[in-house]
Amino acid sequence: MGFLKKFFRNVFRDGTVPAGTSSFEHLSEEELEAHLGVARYGSFALTDAVRPSYDLQVVPCQGYRHDSYRDEESRANIPVLMGAVSSEQLFEVFMEMIDPLGTVVDVVLETSHNREQSGHTDLYREHIDMPVLKSILWEFEDLLTNDGCVGIAVLNPGIPQEVQLDEHKLLIVYGENQSPYADVFTDRGVDLDEQIKFLTEAEHVHSSSDQYAQQFDELKTRLGMDCGY
Repeated sequence: MGFLKKFFRNVFRDGTVPAGTSSFEHLSEEELEAHLGVARYGSFALTDAVRPSYDLQVVPCQGYRHDSYRDEESRANIPVLMGAVSSEQLFEVFMEMIDPLGTVVDVVLETSHNREQSGHTDLYREHIDMPVLKSILWEFEDLLTNDGCVGIAVLNPGIPQEVQLDEHKLLIVYGENQSPYADVFTDRGVDLDEQIKFLTEAEHVHSSSDQYAQQFDELKTRLGMDCGY
């Protein structure tokens, strides 16, 4: 019932949905409760951070695909690897995927806890030793896995490469030479599926709580992040 309590208190809707066409619009409380209580679709388990649309425009599943990102500033197309991993091993896979970034990295925390502001707030920390970072992140595994208002990116500008665990709990890799990250997916039983659809491509809902907002402030302090970036 944890997700349901957080939904009714704190959840906002997301996805590209024209006004008046939300799949949640005419549900009874019982129908909504039943839908939000579903965390597993076949062998794939969601974290508490997000749920799909009621009409399952995208059925959650495990897998990864290649994509690209257009950097308008440099006018370059950056290769992207995107993956969805079942919650049982999601955080472990993320922690493995940041290893190829090197021994000293930069960290970005993304938060949308403040509903009075539109969009996200990014907090940046440069030059943190990887063992120190990992030790801190393991302490906040629950927050980073289950809070739908928090995302984290670890990057090495010198390569340059970035690994992100976003608010939807998708794993996203930006940069060239993606073989080490694809190998992590493969070793963990996450299959390549170039046709896979992710929850971000349809209506979905996020979940957070006041407790997670407080934990985020603690993580921010531990990482030495005092201002926006």
